[in-house]
Amino acid sequence: MPSVTRQIGLSLGADICWPLAFEQILADSELQLKIGKDTVDFACERVHLAPFALEQGCKYDLVVDRLTHWFTLQREWIKKGVLMDDLYVYNNPWSVQSYEKHSSYCAMTALGMPIPKTVMLPQKSYKEVTDLDYTLQKYAKLFDLGPIGESLGYPSFLKPYDGGGWRGVSKVDDAGELAKAYDASGTDLMHLQGAVKDFDVFVRAVGIGPQVRVMKYDPSQPLHERYRVDRDFLSAEDEQLIVDTCLTINTFFGWDFNSCELLSKDGVFHPIDFANPCPDNQVNSIHYHWPWYVLSNLKWAVFNAATRRPMKKTVDFEPFYEIARKDKLSYRDKLKAYAKIARERLSVDEFEKFCKKHLGPLEQAAFAWFRSDRCLAAIREKVTNVFPEHEIDEFTDRFHALVKQSVDDMEQGSSQQGSSKQGKPKEGKQ
Repeated sequence: MPSVTRQIGLSLGADICWPLAFEQILADSELQLKIGKDTVDFACERVHLAPFALEQGCKYDLVVDRLTHWFTLQREWIKKGVLMDDLYVYNNPWSVQSYEKHSSYCAMTALGMPIPKTVMLPQKSYKEVTDLDYTLQKYAKLFDLGPIGESLGYPSFLKPYDGGGWRGVSKVDDAGELAKAYDASGTDLMHLQGAVKDFDVFVRAVGIGPQVRVMKYDPSQPLHERYRVDRDFLSAEDEQLIVDTCLTINTFFGWDFNSCELLSKDGVFHPIDFANPCPDNQVNSIHYHWPWYVLSNLKWAVFNAATRRPMKKTVDFEPFYEIARKDKLSYRDKLKAYAKIARERLSVDEFEKFCKKHLGPLEQAAFAWFRSDRCLAAIREKVTNVFPEHEIDEFTDRFHALVKQSVDDMEQGSSQQGSSKQGKPKEGKQ
């Protein structure tokens, strides 16, 4: 049988620990998969920043991308690779470039998701451009910020229409705070969004392909305490709703890897922030959940590279809008229908069969690696980069203990909430 090597590239920014895990686990697994008439193995390397000719070929079958959201050169290289070289990439680069938080709010509101009431505000100030003064004098009308704040109620959140990492986000508790925060917003285009008051639980769900991890989240804590270890904090029905929401959002925009934040109140889960196609995946933030991230990333990358699954170069909204227009359907029934489209687009059945048939050695290599000294060294390298010297030993040991506990739970099947979910509804739920 012919031997074929699939090339996986890692397009990285300040990532430290997860690329080490990805590379070493893939190498340890020594995968040689019988795919059709071929024996397929895998090579992995990091993608470098360099000049490129448009006619220059791309050596990679798949790229795990962490740069196009902010690094223009890599975004344009990836777009070229998709258009000219049949490259599969996380995530659709045109979608990442075009569909920022504002677009995601608009689209999911149109699909009926219970997004908190949101108002876009004119910029407080503007960068100098040709004809700016004329345009503002003729068309920019004075407005009163007070009634807008009153219409949403307090507290509310003033936040940029794009970006991430809590950049420029202000919680405002009254009209005075709103005015002060707006004055400080400068040239950023801002949303004012009503708060979900007295919510029951804050959830962050991460989708990697069809795999979804549902986590309890506390943004009031330092980064290393935000992702909670609690596992059985949701009913099966509520968890499935969150999984369906995450898969719907991700496939609507063509994102392989994205996180969604939701607040629960009175039985309703309100999506509040879900345009995050470069979510946290370092051990210092997600610790206990890190093995799931790394292994899920590996599975999705290997599946797509091995099968040469074609990447959709465009996004198609219409099937979702067709369901949204069905007035007789309840929102929950619409969400189930959206998620069915998502599972079809993500080839869930094919992916599950592929994992069961081929990826046992990858799982075993991952479990062994997370218990190894190499994992400990990768954790220490990341901790050394972000913690003061006197805390390095403490946090290295803490994170490694949580990682090993997570692997124990994954092996024993006791990590029920999302650890191996692949977007497939439980019996009777679909």
